[in-house]
Amino acid sequence: MRSGNPSHPKPRVWRRLLAGWHAVAGRFGGVQTLVILGLFYVVLIGPLALAARVGCRDYLQKQRLPNGGSGWNEAEVVAPNLERARLTS
Repeated sequence: MRSGNPSHPKPRVWRRLLAGWHAVAGRFGGVQTLVILGLFYVVLIGPLALAARVGCRDYLQKQRLPNGGSGWNEAEVVAPNLERARLTS
């Protein structure tokens, strides 16, 4: 840009305007994120959790455990086998 043409603003003015716009847009973005996450919870997660609670579903199967018991399941013990090792790689 020419410095002698008064109809065009100087590059410094554009940079200040751009920096101001970034500050405003950043705040709007933060608010928009909170609104979208809030709506996601209210519309999807909340009703699903309420339906699971009312339907008495135990997705983690914690009610079947004995008092003070553990949910640990023992793994199968398989002898080392070269062919099985080749299948896993």
